[in-house]
Amino acid sequence: MPREESECAVGIDLAVPPIYSPFAEAIHPLYQDIDQQTAVWAEKFRIGSDELRGRLVRHDIGGFSARILPEGREEVVSLLSDFVLWLFGVDDGHCEEGELGRKPGELSGYLSRLLRIAQNPETPMLLDDPLADGLRDLRRRVDRYGTPGQAARWVDALREYFFSVVWEASHRTAGTVPDLDDYTLMRLYDGATSVVLPLLEMGHGYELQPHERDSTRVRAAAELASFIITWDNDIFSYHKEAAGTDYYLNALRVLEREQGIGPEAALDLAISQRDRATSLFLLLCERLREDASPQLRQYLASLGSFIRGAQDWGITSVRYTTPHDPARFPDAFRQTPVDPSLRPLGIAAVDWWWELVD
Repeated sequence: MPREESECAVGIDLAVPPIYSPFAEAIHPLYQDIDQQTAVWAEKFRIGSDELRGRLVRHDIGGFSARILPEGREEVVSLLSDFVLWLFGVDDGHCEEGELGRKPGELSGYLSRLLRIAQNPETPMLLDDPLADGLRDLRRRVDRYGTPGQAARWVDALREYFFSVVWEASHRTAGTVPDLDDYTLMRLYDGATSVVLPLLEMGHGYELQPHERDSTRVRAAAELASFIITWDNDIFSYHKEAAGTDYYLNALRVLEREQGIGPEAALDLAISQRDRATSLFLLLCERLREDASPQLRQYLASLGSFIRGAQDWGITSVRYTTPHDPARFPDAFRQTPVDPSLRPLGIAAVDWWWELVD
């Protein structure tokens, strides 16, 4: 998931042009109620410090979740909203701004205890920890609205996310920038997109059959969605991340270092990469729909809503617009890609996606 904005520094004045988005805009009609409910939930469980919690509840996280599941069950949209805020409590409170973010060993130990609570909420660990208490509540609601299989996949995805933020902490501690291949792979996990996927099924009251969900092409479609979402997020968050004095990881920074180019050229390259991934995502989904079950069709549609929801939230939330130092964002999206080619990106970790279509 994304990082927090700086309240005082001035960001790089990099204008983001309209980006390609062939997905329809939509939002759950109860988005305002859901956002208010999440603010109440955050206060009830004291997620993060008072200062951090005060920032998070202004970021329209309920609106973000309502865009991901515009036609989903209200209780699951609310669960997703609370979960996203909880993830920010972990990422912003401990990984980005807290001391543990520069102590990978201690961070790993803490996240392992949280993971145990996600597996077994009754475990008597971290009994006075607000994040642990909030996680217990989230797990009980996952059990209430999902199946045992969905709960297990949610916990597995949480493990992937925890593993990836420890990797990120190791780079933060050393002050190093990873190469593009490693960054692309780990961004699929530290973006916390995979932990949302089980909730896409819960939100519409179905469970994908293993032969569909675990097929290579469906897995690739989900990873493509994660890549597009996280690359877009890095594009939208670069302005305020580059402004701060703290260490940060971002696709544009990685591309600058890898290619020996400046911010504007890195932005152009990142847009080209996400455009090519979007074109492949559309083609792969088209192929998958040819013999897909109704449930898989809904899942693929939800992946599209997830991508578009992240885009709409990215250009409107104060988390990224940083009103004190306004980011230069578009107010609309392109209907055609800047780079329509279906050539692989030349990134070993993900080039296999392109092998799945003719």
